[in-house]
Amino acid sequence: MKNSIRTFLFSVITILLIMLVSCNPAAKYEKAEASEIQDYLSKNSNLLFVKKTSGLYFLDVTVGTGRVPINKDTVWVKYTGKFLNGTTFDTNVGTSDSLKFPVYQGYMIYGIEEGISYMKEGGKSMLVIPSSMAYGTMGFNIIPGYTPLLFELELVKVKAGPGK
Repeated sequence: MKNSIRTFLFSVITILLIMLVSCNPAAKYEKAEASEIQDYLSKNSNLLFVKKTSGLYFLDVTVGTGRVPINKDTVWVKYTGKFLNGTTFDTNVGTSDSLKFPVYQGYMIYGIEEGISYMKEGGKSMLVIPSSMAYGTMGFNIIPGYTPLLFELELVKVKAGPGK
């Protein structure tokens, strides 16, 4: 009798562990995020975003005429960050301040770092950034996890980095 109870309990625990391991609770959030991005792109089909291999969606609004920033260059950027529903969560447009940071040095979310690398000084672009290139599964401040973001960027100035 004791052996059959042990065997039964072992079987039940094994089945529960297999079910637990095979479940991917993140899958529903990832699917919802992908759907949100596709809905945005469909509703804005006049905006011809190019999907990069990283998953970033990039659109040149105005092609600049200056320097393309590379690793360790310092850039000055005007930006507006929005949720895909159009709600602005952050901007420096309309202020005298530009966001200044060295490129690919970890000061910005990766989607902005990559997006800047496709621009020329004086250019304007739009980026749809999946959460994996922004604030990930945990989010940050008012940005929930699994939230794709829309950024409008203007690359105001590029200064060559060290050794250039």
